[in-house]
Amino acid sequence: MQTGRPDREFHFTDDNFKTIKSLIYECAGINLADTKRDMVYSRLSRRLRANNLRTFQQYLELINDADSFEYQEFVNSLTTNLTSFFRESHHFDILKEYFANHPSKRSFRIWCCAASTGEEPYSIAMSAVEYFERFDAPVEIFASDLDTKVLEKAQRGIYSSDRVERLQEQRLKTFFFRGKGDNSGLVKVKSELKDLIYFFNLNLLSDSWPFDQSFDIIFCRNVMIYFDKPTQYKVLKKFAPYLKNDGLLFAGHSESFTHATDIFKLRKHTVYEKAQS
Repeated sequence: MQTGRPDREFHFTDDNFKTIKSLIYECAGINLADTKRDMVYSRLSRRLRANNLRTFQQYLELINDADSFEYQEFVNSLTTNLTSFFRESHHFDILKEYFANHPSKRSFRIWCCAASTGEEPYSIAMSAVEYFERFDAPVEIFASDLDTKVLEKAQRGIYSSDRVERLQEQRLKTFFFRGKGDNSGLVKVKSELKDLIYFFNLNLLSDSWPFDQSFDIIFCRNVMIYFDKPTQYKVLKKFAPYLKNDGLLFAGHSESFTHATDIFKLRKHTVYEKAQS
């Protein structure tokens, strides 16, 4: 059935939406509900204007090549990047407990696999610096995301003041520079903190991941909610070999992996460990 609202700038049919749903699911595992149709139209309409296109069919032909620049823009447009500093703060207390419970480890490898605009990996880094009481904390933090646009922002480490207004004043003084003059209303992450993090683009559905060592900690928070159960299971199964036997997997507050108890078991609220260590 081909339908489209006559009041819209671009003709957007049921078939267009189904094709887009299929493409983003195949590429990123994102399972778009039918209720997201207006959101898809709104976000992709910007890309039609940017490319001077008249129809969604023309746009779908443009992104037919998965290696094209616009295909990445398509993916960027349909990913959701809701984040904040120290979101779900109890996880960072548990992270510090993990450091305390493993005093013999020389260093800790941590992977934040949905870095978004950087607030989460910077929160991990701040937690490490606070626990070890030095900027050269013995941690390696790998921060990946599917969306290249948000990674660029994360790497810059520049935020509007409202993004950090809930942080304790001491954290602000320790980890950020306040902008002055033309940069008033902005804050910038200090380079010493940024140096603890390696940002890079990664699709969790890729056949292989670029790691040659396992991790002590994996943060995969508020990612699985966009996947259906089979895709969740597939990703969790891929995580297992990359997590050390005494490692922890942090999930989002609304995520549950009861369908994958053969891979991960719940340790405490939204914190998992390998089912068979």
